[in-house]
Amino acid sequence: MHTVVLGTSGTTTADVIAVARGNARIEISGEALSALAAARAIVDALAAKPEPVYGVSTGFGALASRHISPELRAQLQRNIVRSHAAGMGPHVEREVVRALMFLRLKTVCSGHTGVRPEVAQTMADVLNAGITPVVHEYGSLGCSGDLAPLSHCALTLMGEGDAEGPDGVVKPAGELLAAAGITPVELREKEGLALLNGTDGMLGMLVMAIDDLEMLYKSADVTAALSLEALLGTDKVLAPELHAIRPHPGQGAAAANMLKVLEGSELTGHHQDDAPRVQDAYSVRCAPQVAGAGRDTLAYARVVAERELASAVDNPVVLADGRVESNGNFHGAPVAYVLDFLAIAAADLGSIAERRTDRLLDKNRSHGLPAFLADDAGVDSGLMIAQYTQAALVSEMKRLAVPASVDSIPSSAMQEDHVSMGWSAARKLRTSVGNLARIVAVELYASTRAIELREGLTAAPASRAVIEAVRKAGVEGPGPDRFLAPDLAAADAFVRGGGVVAAVETVTGALA
Repeated sequence: MHTVVLGTSGTTTADVIAVARGNARIEISGEALSALAAARAIVDALAAKPEPVYGVSTGFGALASRHISPELRAQLQRNIVRSHAAGMGPHVEREVVRALMFLRLKTVCSGHTGVRPEVAQTMADVLNAGITPVVHEYGSLGCSGDLAPLSHCALTLMGEGDAEGPDGVVKPAGELLAAAGITPVELREKEGLALLNGTDGMLGMLVMAIDDLEMLYKSADVTAALSLEALLGTDKVLAPELHAIRPHPGQGAAAANMLKVLEGSELTGHHQDDAPRVQDAYSVRCAPQVAGAGRDTLAYARVVAERELASAVDNPVVLADGRVESNGNFHGAPVAYVLDFLAIAAADLGSIAERRTDRLLDKNRSHGLPAFLADDAGVDSGLMIAQYTQAALVSEMKRLAVPASVDSIPSSAMQEDHVSMGWSAARKLRTSVGNLARIVAVELYASTRAIELREGLTAAPASRAVIEAVRKAGVEGPGPDRFLAPDLAAADAFVRGGGVVAAVETVTGALA
């Protein structure tokens, strides 16, 4: 099994994916353990002084003005976890919770939080044991960190609340820790606060969305090329010299991918034959411009994610010179903005893909294809309602593209009077990414069927490779009407599993 070693300098997107989705084991480096011990010594020294220090010897948020005596501080730390574990709604997905816990551990290992080494080790032990705290959909405002979600994770470390075992069964956390031989932690000064105060949930979801979208953008380049081919369009608009004079890198990459897919096709270039066209429709001709803009957005989102992965987000923070200082680094605005930006880009990619699908099904615009790609139009409805489903998904994506980060509701008696709503931005982006995969799957289903209906003309080798692979995956080709949902589900699974890209790359080599 893959092992991820955490040091003091952050982590990588690949490590987040490995832990969240691949169940990679976690080890804490000797460097990180030394940094943890050094920072803890600073916190212990401050805790022994009579002067109040936020998070160490005071209450929290709007209650920070109260000085807490030493005999009440352990109770203070327990209480913040218990009271802040106030989430509601459905359980959040296992991979999101694993990413959330791993990223909080990443910040703890930076040596800037003042958490004891044994607490960090317990966090790693819980993840390695496959124990996943029950975290709820609602509870985070994306400022002062993802408080409620992280509190539910901290509650598990204390042996309280509920968690999911490695078998997927939800049980009391204390039982799961005991079965794994893990001793619950007894939190001390600052530790409860340090376990709650980060942008880890929204960041984890951002990292996974980037990973998914990078694959989906390549897949959408392929389906756009297949639709162009099925519509007998021209590939001349993909020429590198045309994209070099508008040098957006994503646009150039998308055009190059489409050109690779179409190499050797007998279907392209027939737009002047039976139904002459000077130009293809925008949804076909402008595919690289739309997909390219989304790719460039994705590249910026990756920059933000990598900066966050190198960050230590906590308040107060322990500095190398021995100071413990309050700050606002827990504010989720940088992450929230790109989460919203990606939802906008994904919605537009879904929208243009749906327009190409609709064109394939409309006999008045498909240049010789049967209505709805049906076997016997009128008796058969073909893919008519598959496009309805696709349109419904696009419509939802447009609603999900409304930014969450422009919203703010004051909390904590107006102490926390401006929040990021980054968690909400991340949750809606996850839904949007899932919808995009389904939309690409419907275009794949339609375009491959349309190509097979073009008798007498041979598709590009890369296109034929996709058609062969998708048929092997259980997605049937042209024919009389049948129960469509299983075909669409198989196409969706094929897209999500990276099947489109894998099939094409056997012919084209790596896509950009």
